[in-house]
Amino acid sequence: MTLLEVPFARYLAMNKVKKMKRYHVGKAWRRESPTIVQGRYREFCQCDFDIAGQFDPMIPDAECLKIMCEILSGLQLGDFLIKMAWKDVRHEMVVKKGLAPEVADRIGDYVQCHGGVSLVEQMFQDPRLSQNKQALEGLGDLKLLFEYLTLFGIADKISFDLSLARGLDYYTGVIYEAVLLQTPTQAGEEPLNVGSVAAGGRYDGLVGMFDPKGHKVPCVGLSIGVERIFYIVEQRMKTKGEKVRTTETQVFVATPQKNFLQERLKLIAELWDSGIKAEMLYKNNPKLLTQLHYCESTGIPLVVIIGEQELKEGVIKIRSVASREEVAIKRENFVAEIQKRLSES
Repeated sequence: MTLLEVPFARYLAMNKVKKMKRYHVGKAWRRESPTIVQGRYREFCQCDFDIAGQFDPMIPDAECLKIMCEILSGLQLGDFLIKMAWKDVRHEMVVKKGLAPEVADRIGDYVQCHGGVSLVEQMFQDPRLSQNKQALEGLGDLKLLFEYLTLFGIADKISFDLSLARGLDYYTGVIYEAVLLQTPTQAGEEPLNVGSVAAGGRYDGLVGMFDPKGHKVPCVGLSIGVERIFYIVEQRMKTKGEKVRTTETQVFVATPQKNFLQERLKLIAELWDSGIKAEMLYKNNPKLLTQLHYCESTGIPLVVIIGEQELKEGVIKIRSVASREEVAIKRENFVAEIQKRLSES
């Protein structure tokens, strides 16, 4: 699998970069049979955010989780939960952290549990764990992370779940993935079964794999599954009978008559200058029906119409594509009316 963390780590190693924060949208690849019906492809688009550098514990990790929450909330995909765990918990604790096997096994008893800071507190109070220095250090980091997540206002979106496992070998510490929850408003929908829509974690050893001297740069990051999110949005719109818009155009400039190209150009220039996304057909004399059909097929919500009668009366007609209602607005006020309608939609 070639994900965006790998070329990022290679870049850091080749250029001796010790500290960096970045985002990256690009193609990634996985070597396996694709499952298109579940939004899983061999080649796919991925959006990554990463923080590289040596910092105090859990501050960058908390920021990554905060950003993941902001992105998923902004996309309005519905309720979600971010599951968080350690990579290879028992091996990490016995081999790398030096914990006694019985202590690691005690932590393993919690693998089937999940929860927030209360679960971490419960582990703190376990006699076998509280008497072990290394276990306390690890739990202290987790508690610190939940404190930061509480300050960010996202602790309720995080579930500590030791049963979580990520398939990549280079994760070294905290790992997490976001899954969508079925909500009452989506009860009539078919289960999408797309798995996680975002994931990430700490990969402190990856840069050292590309450095000739093995110098490590601690890194933590997250990945947003763009293809899966598009798949979810498309399926939900299909269920609701909505069309997927193929353009961001807000207003279409039309005319019912010939020889009105100059007037259309004046109108579209005013709309552009006001920051409104507008377009028109690149023809001198397009048919009105063709123009209106284009708006309906692409989902453009508003049409402004200029013709001989409108020019004579000093007005512009504004047409709602959805309702097909038209209203005449004074020429000098039509941009303000368009802005008002767009802000209300």
